This record gives sequence, C-alpha cells and structure tokens, in this order.
Amino acid sequence: MAARLASLAPLAALAIALAGCTTVGPDFKPPAPPTGAADYAMAGETRAAIVRLDPDARTAGPWWAAFRSEALDRTVRMALAESPDVAAAQATLERYQAEALEAGAELGPQLEATANVQRQKFNSRAFGFRRSADGTPSPFSGSRVFNLFSVGGRVSYDLDLFGGGRRRVEEARARVDQAAREADAAYLALSGNVALQAFRVAELRGQIQALETIVEDDRILLGLARKALDIGGIPRTTLTGIEAQLAEDEAALPPLRRQYDAARHQLALLVGRSPADWTPPDFDLGAFVVPAQVPVSLPSDLVRRRPDILAAEAEAHAATAAIGARMAEQYPSLRLSANGALSGLSPDEVFDTQSTGYTLLSGLTAPLFDGGARKARTRAAEAEAKLAVANYRRTVLKAFREVSDAMAALRTDEEEVATLTRAVAHSQRVADDTLAAAQLGARTAADVVQSRRQLSFDRRRLAEARGRQLADLVALYAASAADWRTAQASGDADGGRTGR
Repeated sequence: MAARLASLAPLAALAIALAGCTTVGPDFKPPAPPTGAADYAMAGETRAAIVRLDPDARTAGPWWAAFRSEALDRTVRMALAESPDVAAAQATLERYQAEALEAGAELGPQLEATANVQRQKFNSRAFGFRRSADGTPSPFSGSRVFNLFSVGGRVSYDLDLFGGGRRRVEEARARVDQAAREADAAYLALSGNVALQAFRVAELRGQIQALETIVEDDRILLGLARKALDIGGIPRTTLTGIEAQLAEDEAALPPLRRQYDAARHQLALLVGRSPADWTPPDFDLGAFVVPAQVPVSLPSDLVRRRPDILAAEAEAHAATAAIGARMAEQYPSLRLSANGALSGLSPDEVFDTQSTGYTLLSGLTAPLFDGGARKARTRAAEAEAKLAVANYRRTVLKAFREVSDAMAALRTDEEEVATLTRAVAHSQRVADDTLAAAQLGARTAADVVQSRRQLSFDRRRLAEARGRQLADLVALYAASAADWRTAQASGDADGGRTGR
C-alpha cells in the first residue's frame, strides 16, 4: 500500500501546486465614493439652519434620544425587540451565514464512513468454476449463498484548480454582508417608522384638542347668538351662519378621530402587538424637543455608512464573484479520492488484517461540448453584475435626493413653525385683550368667543406644522443613516453591526 501511495505522490504534489494558483474571474473593487459633492443642497440653495455637515456624524446613542421623550424611547425599543420585520431580517442573515459556512466547508476534504451488510449468491458457472485443473470438482462449483460484512470510509478532495470553489465562498460571504446590511436597514427603517407614527399620533391628538376647543367656542357663540336674536340684537341670518359654522367644525372631528385611531393601530402593528393587546402612550407634541442641530455626514462619507448603499455594494461584490464561479465551470476539475474497507464473511472476520481493501483514485474532468451552456451562464453572471452596479449607483443617487429633500423640507418647516408661533402669540394677545375689554363693557361676549376661536384655529395649524417638522427630522435621520445603537466603547467604525 505504501508503494502505491508513493506512486501517486508526484501527481498529488503537482495537483496541490496547481491548486490555488489560478482564480478566474474579475476581482471586486468597491465603487469609489462620489467626488466633487461637498453639500446636499441644490446649486443656489442653502441648507436648513438645523443641519450641520460633519465628517463623522454618528450619534453617541439611539438617534431618537434627541427628541428627549421617554415614551418614544420605550416604544421604539419595544418595536426593535418584538417586530416580526426585524425577526425576518435576522433570520435571513442567519440563513446566509449558514450557507457561507457550507460553501467554505465544501473546499476542504470530504470524509464519509460506511458500514453495510450484503447477502449474495455466488454462481460458479458464471465464472467457469466447474472443475479444478486435475478434473476434480471445484470447491466453487455450484451455487453458494453467503453474507458479506464491511466497514470502511471514503475521503475526497477537490483541488479547485481554477478557483471556482473559492469564488463561491467569496460570493456566499458577500451575501452574508449584504444580509447584515439589509438587517441594519430594517432596524433603521423600523425605528424611523415608529417615530413617524408616534409623531403622527401626537399631531392628530393636538389637532383634535384644538378642534374640540373650537367646537366648544362655537356652541358658546351659538348660545349667545340665540339670546341676541330673542331680544332683536342680531338678524336670523347671523344665527344661521353661526349654526352652519358649528356644523362644519363638528363634521371635521370624526375624520380626525378615524385618522387618530388608525395611527394608533398602525403603531401597535409596528411594535409587533395587536391593538387589543397594547395601548400606545398618549404622545403629546409639547413633550418632544426639536434638536438645535442635526449632524449629517458629508456626501463622500454617507456612502460608507448608509445601510442600503452598503447592501447594494455587497450585492455587487457577490455578483462579481459569481462571474468567476461560472467561468471556472468552463475549465477542467481535478478530484482526488480514496476508498478503504474491511470486509469479511462473518462479523469477527471484518477486523482481521487480511480483510483490508482500498482504492486510490484521481479524476480529471474537462468539459468538451455543452452547446454553449457554460458560456451562456457566464454571460448571464456578467449581466447580473452590471445590473448590481447600476442598482448601487441608483441607490446612492436616491440617498442623496432623500437627504436633500429632508433638508429642503426642514428649511420650510422652520419658517412655517416660526410664522405660526408668532400667529398664535398674536391670537393669544388678541383673545386676552378682547376678554379684558369685555369685562369693561367695551366688547361683547361674541367678540370674546370669536377671538378664542381664532386662537384655537391657529393652534391647530401650529400642531400640524410641528408634526410635519418632527416627521421631516425623522426623514433626515433615516436618510443620513443615523445610528440607533449605543456606540461601542472601542470606537468601532461600524458601530457594532447587526448579527455580528
């Protein structure tokens, strides 16, 4: 046996020398970050005052902590812990991790153990064993039934001469990276959607409260108008106009309440609970703090931080590696294998030293003709890689547009909130002055109610504007890939990716 192994040694040495020397297919190079883009604002525009560009805009903790709301913090953390969307993203990541381990294991030697029992019938006539040389009947003459017991093993190894296996491992690992980045994006999207829905609940709650105050004032004004009509102080048309206004304001309440209920139900869904099992907090717009500044990464740094961009890059990497895997199928493959077994006609004979048998094999397989199928698969992989690169570029442009949109919206939000804040302050002064004048007899009760109605109307508009501002802040945090996890003490540039 040693002599046989020695005879195969030169072939094995040559094969091992060839193995790993050639890896066909293109090597992936990460796309270069965009150059020349120093800002997100369109030419001639200015960014919102609340935005500050920063080469490293990672937050020191969850981005939603900037709003300083314990209720929001509890709700987002509950969603991250219990949402089925996050669980699905994590399960996808674990699947790709297992597939990467499988691809790596296939590069190494494959060892199998075998054990079997066979019952065989030997027919001597089939092999010419009828008589011995001296004419006497052969001991193998006739038929014989016997059992054959064997225990053995098989080892094989693919030398991966042209790197097809290594490319498959590279592709699998890139898919793991892609799934991890997509899990990051799922976390970021979920936290953003929960915050948006919480702000929506608070906005609708503020609108309902303001509208309820308006309706209450309408009813007071209607009561005063009826008394004035009874004494002939106003014409009936004035009373009719007040009744119409009350009906219009009352009709606006049910749609707002439906939206409010739907927003709370949607928030329960995002948290991973049914509406019957969970009640969201009573979010209030006044409980949220608008941060003085929001740090946003420079355009050249955003592409290295935003999860969907990194996922698109990993997808391009996997598609590039797949080209090499398909190309390797067009070249010869060499596999070494060895089989060994211990056999006997009875169990006690199996482990006898005379029962050893073995087979050493080396197989070289080379494709000759397949009608161009392998080349077609390679061209398909090349087209897939081009598509992945195009998707990457589109994702980068989409990211820049989303940041630009959020910045532009925040600029108008600041102006609108400032204007409506002044309007509410003015309406408050008018209402106070009207009340003081009425107490002195200089204004009527109807004037007081009307001034309060205007105050409530301005407050409702301000609530809408503040809700939009908070929503646009969330959009900016999500678009700029703000971190939602506590920063690592080690200063890990990746912030501790999901699933790692």
